[in-house]
Amino acid sequence: MRKSRRALAVASAFPIALTFALTGAVPAFAQTADTANAPVKELGVVTIRSGQPTSLPTQIPTTIEGVTREQIEHSINATDSEDALKYLPSLLVRKRYIGDYNHAVLSTRASGTGNPARSMVFADGILLSNYLGNGPTNAPRWMLVTPEEIERVDVLYGPFSAAYAGNSVGAVVDYVTRMPTQFEAHGKVSTQHQPFDLYGTSTSYAGKQVSASVGNKNGDWSWFLNFNKTDSEGQPLTFPTRLVSAGTPSGADTSGNAGTPVTGAVLGNNRSNQPWYLLGTATQYHTQQDHIKAKVAYDFSPTVRAAYTFGWWHNESEGRPNSYLRDANGNAVYGGTVNINGRSFALAPTDFNVSNEDLTHFMHGLSVKSNTKGVFDWEVAASLYDYQTDTLRAATTALPAALNGGAGRIVNSKGTGWNTLAAKGTWRPDGVQGAHIVDFGLQRDSYQLRTIENATANWINGAAGVRNQAFNGDTQLLGLWAQDTWKIASKWKAVLGARAERWSASNGQTGNATATLNHPERTENYLSPKAAVAYQASDLWVLKASTGRAVRTPTVAELYQGGISGSGTLINNDPNLKPEKSWTTELTAERDMGNGLLRLTAFFERTKDALYSQTNVLVTPNVTNVQNVDAIRTKGIELAYQAANVGMRGLDIGSSLTWTDSRITRNDKFPASVGKWQPRIPAWRASAVATYRPDATWSYTLGARYSGKQYSTLDNTDVNGFAYQGASRYFTTDVRVRYQITKEVSAAVGIDNLNNYQFWNFHPYPQRTYMAELKVDL
Repeated sequence: MRKSRRALAVASAFPIALTFALTGAVPAFAQTADTANAPVKELGVVTIRSGQPTSLPTQIPTTIEGVTREQIEHSINATDSEDALKYLPSLLVRKRYIGDYNHAVLSTRASGTGNPARSMVFADGILLSNYLGNGPTNAPRWMLVTPEEIERVDVLYGPFSAAYAGNSVGAVVDYVTRMPTQFEAHGKVSTQHQPFDLYGTSTSYAGKQVSASVGNKNGDWSWFLNFNKTDSEGQPLTFPTRLVSAGTPSGADTSGNAGTPVTGAVLGNNRSNQPWYLLGTATQYHTQQDHIKAKVAYDFSPTVRAAYTFGWWHNESEGRPNSYLRDANGNAVYGGTVNINGRSFALAPTDFNVSNEDLTHFMHGLSVKSNTKGVFDWEVAASLYDYQTDTLRAATTALPAALNGGAGRIVNSKGTGWNTLAAKGTWRPDGVQGAHIVDFGLQRDSYQLRTIENATANWINGAAGVRNQAFNGDTQLLGLWAQDTWKIASKWKAVLGARAERWSASNGQTGNATATLNHPERTENYLSPKAAVAYQASDLWVLKASTGRAVRTPTVAELYQGGISGSGTLINNDPNLKPEKSWTTELTAERDMGNGLLRLTAFFERTKDALYSQTNVLVTPNVTNVQNVDAIRTKGIELAYQAANVGMRGLDIGSSLTWTDSRITRNDKFPASVGKWQPRIPAWRASAVATYRPDATWSYTLGARYSGKQYSTLDNTDVNGFAYQGASRYFTTDVRVRYQITKEVSAAVGIDNLNNYQFWNFHPYPQRTYMAELKVDL
């Protein structure tokens, strides 16, 4: 069909090596590029002729946003791979500090930061999402990708592609990493500094990173090797507390005068606006991480390539506390009974928790694929993620004695991990520009949880003693899918697809010190249809509609990780949980603005049997664990605008504004939550980033992010978001200045949270953080 000159000019400005189906979307940050590799835009489909291919299907029936390596370098203070998503519409990664390896979960349009199992993260097609559980400790394995190896990041919004399991209900993120076409080498050093002032803490925390990579292509062989080391100190994340009302007051009886008189406790209000004392800090991590990535590829022919990826990640971290409490002699107080302003409180040995972690994880990925762009292309891929070493040691002895050893516990997760196997094909019966393009595939994803906690006489280096508890279990998902992209007419295109799944759970065990409960095997089948249509209303307008069903099955931890009562019954988990079932719909209008793209998207989602931890008030005594919430309804509007050379040459802007209304509409087990907001989803959120490049050497960036009021509890009783354990609104700004010193050497300085906004997502987010880096590219 006919294309306007303005449309082709826009297409030539956005060089992402990707085929976008049913979207005219451009990357989040616009950049100019050589028109020789320009994309061709037709009926909302953008076909890119060059660059590393994405693992996403060739035809994708929904909204896509993306960011390239060049845009990351100029516009983002990226210390970890998840930072690449910082300014993309409706996305939030709950990153608490540089190198946050166990809580940096992803939030999307209709899924809060407590639901990482409702999104998917890949690196070159290798699954990084952690579906062993659905909580903050089950963050994607971001650390297996470093910012320096990223070629670009593609984000597919919603469950509209049959190629993905129900975890795609929020978004699918695919990191495409570098694979050289000639010799290249890179090196980078950076440093970070965060002054931190909160409650009774006023100090600074620092970090540094070093990375190096080298690669080459020799004939049919190509290879790439990357090394990264991070040494980071994060701010305190938890705080021992006591409700003022829980203390025994003086004069009530003689116990009110008991305990060591102490000073230093900080009086505040908790998230429910109840007065409490904050007694000190805990979980202040010093983490040292090493990462090695090796990739090798062999071209059997110009159209068939085999590739192998090996990733190794090692982490040693220390979590250390600090007490605000001081006795009459000025000594820190960590245990015993204390007296605060005439009220007595008993301190437990674990209030000020101290811990060490030793983790070594391996990642393997192997694929063979064809790329003929002819009648048929195919791919076979397998991946493995292995917890080779995963040990947490924590003291149960009170400080300060615990610093020299003493009783504790050891949590060992060796043997935990997941593996995937997939075969897929693309059939073009009438060629690339034909009426039909059919994608189809068969997948198997398997997850294994192996966790045992033992007591030990010496938490630092003692041997494992008697068992405290243990959790084991496996889940497996088999998926058979197909979707047909059908060019109905010159201005119409439709995508019809379906995904059939067989889910099973087996080997489930929940154990305490003396007993083990074995859970029966489960097998269930699901069918998820998908449909989309796009209409080229004019040279400037594309209209789209998509709908799809997604079934998010329970994770291993949701099924089996709990406890056993003295009578031998389960108390904290439910092996009979139902899967979440969601219907999601998206309506989009996109306008070519000549130098950019304006997109307006309305989205709707209805979820049955949502998985949340809550208290079942229908039984006596009440039971609190992960349960099915009957129904949640979400609706919203997302406005996104990206453009190049806005008002002047060299000024590029990316921005978005999202309004969401997400409510619990039925919850028989906890009626107080009906009509309340779904946790961690604010009504308003926005992001904007502007980069000015006056010449080839300098770039200046200003970014901003906003999120409105939100809640962490299902009944929305946590009305005070600006408190430990609360979820607050926030508005933060970032700056970055980059200078290309020579062709090979560049330097950058930046500040994250420039306005030093103090905000919370259960834990406190970082305060103003200064960064500097020096980079060499050969």
